[in-house]
Amino acid sequence: MSGAFELAAWSAERLARVEQALSQWVVADAPAGLGEAMRYAVLDGGKRLRPLLVFAACEATHGDSGAALRAACAAELIHAYSLVHDDLPCMDNDILRRGKPTVHVKFGEAQALLAGDALQALAFELLAPEGDAVPAAVQADLCRLLARSAGHAGMAGGQAIDLASVGHILTETQLREMHRRKTGALLQASVMMGAACGAAPPEANAALQAYGAAVGLAFQVVDDILDVTSDAAALGKTVGKDAAHAKPTYVSLLGLDRSRAYAQQLLGDALQALAASGLADTRALQALAMMVVHREN
Repeated sequence: MSGAFELAAWSAERLARVEQALSQWVVADAPAGLGEAMRYAVLDGGKRLRPLLVFAACEATHGDSGAALRAACAAELIHAYSLVHDDLPCMDNDILRRGKPTVHVKFGEAQALLAGDALQALAFELLAPEGDAVPAAVQADLCRLLARSAGHAGMAGGQAIDLASVGHILTETQLREMHRRKTGALLQASVMMGAACGAAPPEANAALQAYGAAVGLAFQVVDDILDVTSDAAALGKTVGKDAAHAKPTYVSLLGLDRSRAYAQQLLGDALQALAASGLADTRALQALAMMVVHREN
């Protein structure tokens, strides 16, 4: 380990692989225009934080890069599917995502629903390739981690709490639980999927779990901050919508200054977990945690 870590260069190399793989695996020739809607939802947009977390954890645990690429793309497909469905009129009814019209605005509600369904299915197909490219035990671990983060214990459960909480005042504990599921679960799972591609002792896995939990929650705290401090051009999506829809957020509960302080506390928790992991090189994971908290979009 030598020299300063350059996150931009490190990210660019790995994201080039992700973009190429997604373009190859999300086919354009699905029936009746479905492929076009799927590709619109996934390609050429987003921070790709989840794939980067997969690669960073895989490399920290000396894992297999081929399995990590599939895991990285699968995590991004689940994220994309969740955004397509969350944006629907029956959910958050958003019209802007990643600086362009949402999928249901562009293609209609029915096609958006099907595109999300197809992206979710494709994610698990990628994790279970034919042949021996990814060992069966690793395939099973990856599928379990991703499924748990997307289901009732993760995103779907968090979205259910979110919809049920409109107009209600939540305690900080309740708000944390909602965001732990809705946003944090997939981010934490991305870290653990990367670790599942490698080999790490139990204490390192426990540290990575704690790191993923802190980063996942920090991401949402910063999202809540940006919803009131940024603009649509910078953020790439509608701003101020949480307040407009009377949704509970960290800013509405804690205020702006305390929310910012909490994000810094979570960053400290994440870095402390890495320091206790015993892993030789966690610079990419450290840099990603700092990027999450200091980002402006």
